[in-house]
Amino acid sequence: MPSTTILCFPPAGAGPSFFRPWTAHGTDLRIEPVEIPGREKRFGEPEHTDMDALLKVIVPELLATVAGSERVVLFGHSFGAVLAYEAARTMLEREPGLGLTLVASGSTRPGVARGGRITGLPDDEFVEGVQQIAGYRHPALDEPELRELLLPPLRADVAMHEGHVHDESTPPLSVPVVAVRGADDEMVSAEQAGAWREITTGRFRMTEIEGGHMYLVDAWRPLLDLIAGLPDAPEPSA
Repeated sequence: MPSTTILCFPPAGAGPSFFRPWTAHGTDLRIEPVEIPGREKRFGEPEHTDMDALLKVIVPELLATVAGSERVVLFGHSFGAVLAYEAARTMLEREPGLGLTLVASGSTRPGVARGGRITGLPDDEFVEGVQQIAGYRHPALDEPELRELLLPPLRADVAMHEGHVHDESTPPLSVPVVAVRGADDEMVSAEQAGAWREITTGRFRMTEIEGGHMYLVDAWRPLLDLIAGLPDAPEPSA
């Protein structure tokens, strides 16, 4: 078994298949996309709009997944970065000795307001709001039948994100944190990405990869190289 396991948290509305290029690529990293209820293999399970309730479901599963791993990386993009942070905090509460690194991509740190709320808006307005927040519009959202399938998990994640309240008195993490953004990201500035340093007393690094807010759709290999090159992580296979 590879010594490093990456738990991958997708952006709002997405599921494990978002990371299919990662899992299909030969690497010495064990890549484990996080399966959130209400989508893909867990389509029949109820959606969650409360992050604490979701964490109660997935954290025991995540701890079981990483059992035996020498090192664990939690990677999350956009909404997934906030969920990854909360999962990391909860996992460390249960297993303080867990060797863990958080990689937060394309996101402001927890507790930073993102602007106007879009939860509860009619479908068309909601989709437009998502586009403004993410700087990206999935073509499937313009197909009525596909929109009907995609909107419920997207709405659930947006509601979870907008309803999440970060307690600023929460003690900072003590593990390494890496913040990543697309160099041309108009949604998250370098200053905002750098603010992730405030949530840890451990090592911090902020870096940029070529592209916009959804840079990792095309630039996933440089991102994997970055993760593989973190201290104590194995090098990727050629």
